[in-house]
Amino acid sequence: MTDFTIHTQETAPEAAKPLLEKSQSAFGMIPNLHAVMAEAPTLLDGYQVLHKLAQETSFSAEELTVVWQTINVEHACHYCVPAHTGIAKSMSVRDDLIEELRNDETLSDSKLNTLKQTVLAMTRGRGHVEGAQLNAFFEAGYKQQQLLEIVLILAQKVMSNYTNHLAETPVDEPFKKFDWSPK
Repeated sequence: MTDFTIHTQETAPEAAKPLLEKSQSAFGMIPNLHAVMAEAPTLLDGYQVLHKLAQETSFSAEELTVVWQTINVEHACHYCVPAHTGIAKSMSVRDDLIEELRNDETLSDSKLNTLKQTVLAMTRGRGHVEGAQLNAFFEAGYKQQQLLEIVLILAQKVMSNYTNHLAETPVDEPFKKFDWSPK
């Protein structure tokens, strides 16, 4: 096991310092994930860019939460599930949807459940999605744009989920109340 450094503004590599300032400004703190990623400034930079772009997709707050949390739960990310629970609450996502996602349940909203199943198929199939699932996705009202936006968000979540697995990133204090572990 390798111990990963949770960098501060003082200990971070020079190239990461402005990125950590950006995190501090955006979140009012430096999330531990960002503090770990600072060891590889290009990783942190890429993650920040993808996070911003994920928020600029055509997905609603609920849909974005479905995509993020479906991937987080599928990857069993001890850090991202609690963090995205807090993010979802700050975006006024319904508590019942948040709990359905955290518990890996069938979603009560059929359109959102189709989105969840498509995200799972893409994640598990490494981009290969069966025609029946794609048809269900499009029949639910989603377009090719949203299918490709899932790819963007999946790339973002691979960066964070895998980093957290490697570093065993401690959950930030504000998100500890949303502690989560896989079933």
